[in-house]
Order: sequence, then structure tokens, then C-alpha cells
Amino acid sequence: MQYKNFLSLALASVASAQNMSLTDALGSQGSMLSSLNAILGANPRFSESLSRLENVTILAPSNDALNALTSNSDTIALLTNPAYLQAMLSYHVLNGTYYNTSFSNESMFIPTTLTNMTYTNVTGGQVVEARIYDNNVTFFSALKENATISMPNVNFTGGTIHVIDRLLSIPQNLTETLSNANLTAAEGAINAANLTDIVSDMRDITIFAPNNEAFNAIGSLIGNLTSDQLTNIVGYHVVNGSVNYSSQLENTTLATANGHNITITVANGTMYANSAKITVPDVLLSNGVVHVIDQVLNPDNTSAAPDMSATTATPAFTGASTGTSGIPFTSGVTTPTTTFPAATSAGGSGSSSSSGAAMPMKTGAVGAAALFGGAAVFVNM
Repeated sequence: MQYKNFLSLALASVASAQNMSLTDALGSQGSMLSSLNAILGANPRFSESLSRLENVTILAPSNDALNALTSNSDTIALLTNPAYLQAMLSYHVLNGTYYNTSFSNESMFIPTTLTNMTYTNVTGGQVVEARIYDNNVTFFSALKENATISMPNVNFTGGTIHVIDRLLSIPQNLTETLSNANLTAAEGAINAANLTDIVSDMRDITIFAPNNEAFNAIGSLIGNLTSDQLTNIVGYHVVNGSVNYSSQLENTTLATANGHNITITVANGTMYANSAKITVPDVLLSNGVVHVIDQVLNPDNTSAAPDMSATTATPAFTGASTGTSGIPFTSGVTTPTTTFPAATSAGGSGSSSSSGAAMPMKTGAVGAAALFGGAAVFVNM
């Protein structure tokens, strides 16, 4: 539904009764939300906890959004896991009341009620990115997967509900995110430096992840790096203790895990980390955010500045050139079989090109009837 058509709907909705209970508000949408209502009805303790929340925005997946899962057995299996189902539903609840007119072309990163540390390690709750894209209010989740509003502003006593056309995907851990975003060289470099577990366990991080082409551009130097040098380079791409979304990046410096600073430059709507262009911002991570960049940052060249006139990226390492043995660090790294929006050069596309939702964990496949028949039983929210 186009954004301009939302305005009249919003006015009509706001004019309606504001004292409707959550159950009544969800039920007022008839068959559009019958699958979600069945899930909540089968899990009364969670539903009761949800009803007690105040000043929230619920992103309610439509029947079509939930029924689309029947083609993906792995996703169905996840949603019959009580802990995951609770986490997933919690990720669809935004802290704060946001009507469809609250959003603009500028990205907002809104904390959700998902705080379970099995699935997120972000202070204040895992976020959803929200903005107007292609005249639609659009919500971005894991790997830039996105959903748009089908029906806005179904108001209830605790806030408002937006019916959305796709299920949001909980952001994945470091390894899964880099792999599925086709940042396999960055994944392999972190693993080669024996830093995968360390970085994965950090709370609130920002990673500037060079794309595969960036690593390939310095391939001639990779074989000569010592383990200490590689550790130093990897550490220079990680900011620990601070989740810096694109809306927060400005002309400033950020202290990295290896003790050196990265200089952030914003010019003509383009963001740079030192001389590297941020090509895909805001790939949400279970413990922070990833920004894809077109160069490998050099901790011995911290003064490297962006060349605004350049049409191709120049390596920050003097004398570097493309290697002869393929893309570095990708040997033994799993190549993604599904193309998610985060893996495209543009990122944040208006529609997902993936065949299934991004999943932070897997269990054995079960039938769809178990999901919609309410087989899962929640613990308290």
C-alpha cells in the first residue's frame, strides 16, 4: 500500500475508539490476523503479558506472512520452539508508540522488547530499522530483510498495531551474518585470527566489514602477514562497546578494539571509514551492527582519507595488488546458497530476494500444523 494512501487511513483510525483491548484490536482485523490470533490464543500466558504492555507498537504479521513459512521447513521448526517463538514475537513489539505518520525517509533504529540474551546482546533490546522506502513504511530486520505495512494504526489501549506483509527475522550471530551477507573473506579473516568467539561474545559492537573484492585487492600481501599483523588488522575493524547505526555516524572518530581510531566522514550523502566507502550500512547483528566497506582498513595508515573523485577503491596498503590464489581467507568458508538483500551491492532493496527468512538457529523440521495448531507453550514473558 502506498504511503500517500495511509494518511486518510491514519486519520480514520485515530478517530476510532482508543480504549480497545489488544485482543479486540487484533480480532477486529478478521481473517487477516487469524493465524497470529491462533498462536496467541494457544499461548495465554504470553498473550496476557503482551496485553499488559503500554506505549508499544506491535508489528503483526498477516496470515499471508505466516502462511509463507509453510514452504520453509527450517523456519516452521524454529517457530515450534517455545523459546524462539517468544523471541520472534518479542522482536515484533517496538518500544514506543509509532503511527505510520511517525516515519520519514531517515532511518530510525527502534528498540524492541527482545532482550533474551540467547538471541541478542544489544543493550536496551534488539532493534528494527524503520523508514519510508519507495513510498512504503518499511521495517528492516536481519540481512536487510524487510516488511511493509498492509494495514496501519489499529489502535488499542497499550499503543498501536501495524499489520505487516512479512515476518521480521531476528538478527543472526557474527558467523551467520557474514556468511549470509556474502562477506566470506571477512568471516574467514576473523576466524584465521582466532577472534571469532571473542568478537561474537562482545556486547554492543560495530563492525566495518570489507567486502570480498576489498580483500581480493590486497591479495598479494595476505601471504606475508604474521598472525600478530592479521590480529591487528581485524581488530581495527571492530568498535567494542558502542553500536553505531548509520543515523549516528557523523564526522567523528571511533576507537577500535586494537586501540587505534577510525575517522568517519560524511560527505554528499556518502559515509566513509577512513578512505573506505560504506557501501551497505546497517546490517543488523545479534550483538550490534555491520557496515560493509569497499576497502580493508590499514591500522598503520590511520590518516587515509576518502577520495571523493575516485571511481574505484584504492587499497589503503601501499604496494598491494590482486593476488593469484583467489579471494583470500575464503577457503573452507561456507558459500551462501540464498541471496539476501544484504548481499547485494545496493542493500536495503524494496523487496526481499531470498527464498526463506534469515534464521539464527535450526532444529528438526516439523509440520506446519504444529505451528498454527498452537503446539508451542510459552513461559512467562
